[in-house]
Amino acid sequence: MKSILKPLLTIAAMALGMTAIVSMPAWALVELNVNKGNVEPLPIAITDFQGGDALGAQISQIVTADLKRSGLFAPIDKSAFIEKIANPDATPRFDDWKVINAQALVTGSVSKEADGRIRAQYRLWDTFAGQQMAGEQFFANDANQRRVAHIIADAIYERLTGEKGYFDTRVVFIDESGAKNARKKRLAIMDQDGANVRYLSDGRSIVLTPRFSPNRQEITYMSYESGQPRVYLLQIETGQRELVGNFPGMTFAPRFSPDGQKVIMSLLRDDGNSNIFAMDLRSRSTTRLTNSTAIDTSPSYSPDGSKVVFTSDRGGRAQIYVMGADGSGQTRISFGDGVYSTPVWSPRGDLIAFTKQSGGEFQIGVMKTDGSGERILSSGFQQEGPTWAPNGRVLMFFRDANGGPKLVSVDLTGRNEQPIPTTNFASDPAWSPLLE
Repeated sequence: MKSILKPLLTIAAMALGMTAIVSMPAWALVELNVNKGNVEPLPIAITDFQGGDALGAQISQIVTADLKRSGLFAPIDKSAFIEKIANPDATPRFDDWKVINAQALVTGSVSKEADGRIRAQYRLWDTFAGQQMAGEQFFANDANQRRVAHIIADAIYERLTGEKGYFDTRVVFIDESGAKNARKKRLAIMDQDGANVRYLSDGRSIVLTPRFSPNRQEITYMSYESGQPRVYLLQIETGQRELVGNFPGMTFAPRFSPDGQKVIMSLLRDDGNSNIFAMDLRSRSTTRLTNSTAIDTSPSYSPDGSKVVFTSDRGGRAQIYVMGADGSGQTRISFGDGVYSTPVWSPRGDLIAFTKQSGGEFQIGVMKTDGSGERILSSGFQQEGPTWAPNGRVLMFFRDANGGPKLVSVDLTGRNEQPIPTTNFASDPAWSPLLE
């Protein structure tokens, strides 16, 4: 059977050597309503991609792992497959897949082009409607083989849920190694599933709280190399870095504005008070946003840049406050028992994630932007630092376990908690936007 892919659009990923040819999806019946409170995982069959020696099986394994980890899909064990796909361009025998309750089916192939690039294509089938839902093919260099799999998983996720995926992303974090009383902390970056770890600092100075810029190629972080914490900017690809102002006192918890033009942070002055300041990265001018005798810290912009969430102990213990981006209208929104910290606004704009200490536990939770609807997603011993996936459906944080911190993800239901594999201990994760 001839290919039924319709090459209507070609997208070049800048500097990545990757192109995609996309076919328009057909209407199909199978879909997931992720806005329901309790989503039953969708049974899906993902076959090994044909060709490419072991590469085809590797790509299908990565796609399978991505979808399974989301908690929205239940990949069917390959040992249950009745039809053995030999030609991914041919229409499957849908009855064979319906028998094993595969509501969706993924087939694909991988081949080497004359210029050395790989060509990977997939097809997503609705087995009960008996039709193809989507199909794409990608060309990539060897360095982007894993990215192809993540992009395919994102496309399947979006087609079946109606929302953007989050698999083709990276996470910057603090890699921790060595004895507990002499721990080496290095800036590191990896794929969201823990693969392709790369170190961005040498560990000679303590580094903390890395955060991505919306432009995807830059991070801000704190370093103690001068003896006290200072905020730096680092270009991920070139390694070039610069100091963000030489402020008197100590600086903490830097984050970018949504347009990447500002960094917001808390500064500790000689009077012992910590207040929130925003710096314009072009002019290097600084604007003071809070002026209290308390500790105001951990600021995070709303996705439209109009508001800032932060914590303050001005009421006696640390609670969550919201203000305008210019510092106006400072309003407390949390009123629960316990101590709140590390608030961060969802990229969807609808929720604020936080850490809470209550009843001897550390909790990761979310609340609406007016403070209502507080829900705890995870509780445990010493866990903190939530960061959002770019689609606003999953959080990653770190938890102290077995002598050191490790990374964990949890979805908004709180039922799908997953460990993120890292070679060493890991803390302070920050999720990137989708890659381009």
